Amino acid sequence: TRADLTEADLRDADLRGTDVTGACLARANLTDSDLRGTDLSRANLPGADLTGATLKKTELTRVNFEGANLSEADLSHAILVRVNMTGANLAGANLEGIDLKGVLLTEAVLSPAQMEQIKNN
Repeated sequence: TRADLTEADLRDADLRGTDVTGACLARANLTDSDLRGTDLSRANLPGADLTGATLKKTELTRVNFEGANLSEADLSHAILVRVNMTGANLAGANLEGIDLKGVLLTEAVLSPAQMEQIKNN
């Protein structure tokens, strides 16, 4: 879609199953939003606030989360391929069943996070 949603206020939004491929969500507020099953491929979310957001089973191929706040977010079983999480805050996030292969986590905050069944092959 390549929509420009820079600094959009999407708190508590129900975006389940939405296609936001290539969208710009820089500094957007997605606190407590529901993004289950959403396609965020190639989306740009630097500095976005996804505190408490649900991203369970979400397509996150080539997404830029640089400096984003994903604390307490549910990313369980999300599909992460070539994702940039440099400087992202993942404290308290549910990372169960995700594959971190190819995910850039430089200076990311991961503790404490739920990390059962994480793959890093």
